[in-house]
Amino acid sequence: MAHEFLYRGKKIDELKQLGIREFAKFLKSRGRRALLRQFSSIEKFILRIDKKRKAGKLIRTHDRDIIIVPAMVGLTIAIHNGKEFVPVQIKTEMLGHKLGEFASTRKKVEHSAPGIGATKSSAALSVK
Repeated sequence: MAHEFLYRGKKIDELKQLGIREFAKFLKSRGRRALLRQFSSIEKFILRIDKKRKAGKLIRTHDRDIIIVPAMVGLTIAIHNGKEFVPVQIKTEMLGHKLGEFASTRKKVEHSAPGIGATKSSAALSVK
């Protein structure tokens, strides 16, 4: 039996029918405040998404602080992490979060073997 996703008691189809300001009522206080402050920029972002999606282009953005709204669910958005664009598939569980949370700006540090002179024992080795 498949579990249907509910966000604060509403199905995703019901949420997609709501406007951005109406969706803000379902967010917690921090997300609601951020969404209402960015209202015009989020509307412009959604319009830009619609134009690019109709043209068949990849949606790329530097706007990491945009709150994810129901109109974005199901899309793949390439989010800039400071070096490159990371493609992120927007899922229903991401509602109310910011885009930047899903494109990490830091990599895991992987150290290799120490270089010559890094330790006392390696300083005595020849460079050959």
